[in-house]
Amino acid sequence: MTFRQHLSGVTYEFDGLVELMAKATPLRSGDQLAGCAAEHDAERAAAAWVLADLPLTTFLEDLVVPYETDEVTRLIIDGHDREAFAPIRSLTVGGLRDWLMDAASRDDGADRIAGISRGVTPEMAAAVSKIMRNQDLIAVGAATHVSAAFRTTVGAPGTLATRLQPNHPTDDPRGIAAAVLDGLLLGCGDAVIGINPATDSPHATADLLHLLDSIRARYDIPAQSCVLSHITTTIGLIEDGVPVDLVFQSIAGTQGANSAFGVDMALLREGNAAARSLHRGTVGDNVMYLETGQGSALSSGTHLGTGGKPVDQQTLETRAYAVARELEPLLVNTVVGFIGPEYLYDGRQIIRAGLEDHFCGKLLGLPMGVDVCYTNHAEADQNDMDTLLTLLGAAGVAFVITVPGADDVMLGYQSLSFHDVLVARQTLGLRPAPEFEAWLRTVGMVDDAGRLTPFDVSSSPLRSLTAAQP
Repeated sequence: MTFRQHLSGVTYEFDGLVELMAKATPLRSGDQLAGCAAEHDAERAAAAWVLADLPLTTFLEDLVVPYETDEVTRLIIDGHDREAFAPIRSLTVGGLRDWLMDAASRDDGADRIAGISRGVTPEMAAAVSKIMRNQDLIAVGAATHVSAAFRTTVGAPGTLATRLQPNHPTDDPRGIAAAVLDGLLLGCGDAVIGINPATDSPHATADLLHLLDSIRARYDIPAQSCVLSHITTTIGLIEDGVPVDLVFQSIAGTQGANSAFGVDMALLREGNAAARSLHRGTVGDNVMYLETGQGSALSSGTHLGTGGKPVDQQTLETRAYAVARELEPLLVNTVVGFIGPEYLYDGRQIIRAGLEDHFCGKLLGLPMGVDVCYTNHAEADQNDMDTLLTLLGAAGVAFVITVPGADDVMLGYQSLSFHDVLVARQTLGLRPAPEFEAWLRTVGMVDDAGRLTPFDVSSSPLRSLTAAQP
């Protein structure tokens, strides 16, 4: 199908839905690299105009990635909830934007949005995000409530949780323990204490899991731990009796991209079932931790869709949320600026992508988090990250990632510091996860209002934390 739009004396043509979606996307370097971006703002505006008038039913008939060759597409189409779709079935993409904005203004908006969530496909979510301004994405995100639980509840309204990321270049236990202590003293770690291991060896991963579990048990911390090894490594460790809380895996929006990560839906379901069989959660049984990122399919050359045309990176990112939704995860986060300026060139593109990913993830029913981050060769700085953190906090992001000093010395990129989240919580009136805040209060680190109090670690049992061994 060819779409046409006459604008300012020029007729623009778009050869199919894949091209239309790509051309309507706000500018980003990854789409330019893939050769699918609009050539200029006028073409982008024309594509957005056509997209706004497109019936939502189009996305159930005209598939961005072929059904026959892609299991993610089959998951999306076969799992589509027609009953949930019924209230919005007659709408266009622009009509869905108006419906969401209206719902966001109502007292029962969260229930209304939750009611249609399973009827929205990732492509519908991506399409509507493309024609929304940043403030639209924030308003609807803030009105959408999605929570999940294991030892803490993540995503509850009025909360901002954190992943405490104590990475170390050599996985040194004392260095990791010192970073964990630093984060705990500043109220971080309620989403997860999660380590990116320097290697993926089962032995090293097991040592780190034992270390984190010993810290949690010694101080009775209501938190979950995770070592971000490949899912096959973690499944093997579960079988060996290693204390695993969450199963981590990077995922993407096409079967080919997931294959590049070494996974498919069957393996992901196996990992989910293995962790749930341990029954280690206390307030819930959501056990998966999934990471995504715009540009992951392009980086592995698995970004082509129907007709062999490149699919824009934001649409493919949103398709990854269908994979995540199937697994009922505790945590999902987009590592929004981590892949580099080849995909998101500068602070403006990173901010826009972070808001899009958060909006689409929550609309599709996920407890969505964001790694507010950038690489040092991107045209971005910590002021851009301050801006994105504040906007995401206003939009009701479930959690963000925090590292000592905002500088991950193992992965070599810039994220958020523990202090940054303190500022965001205080400025926006947000609290940690309720179970974690109760623990902070019990050990004397916060007052009844959730504010950090003067705390002498030398007189606390936490003083021995850096002596912890695996």
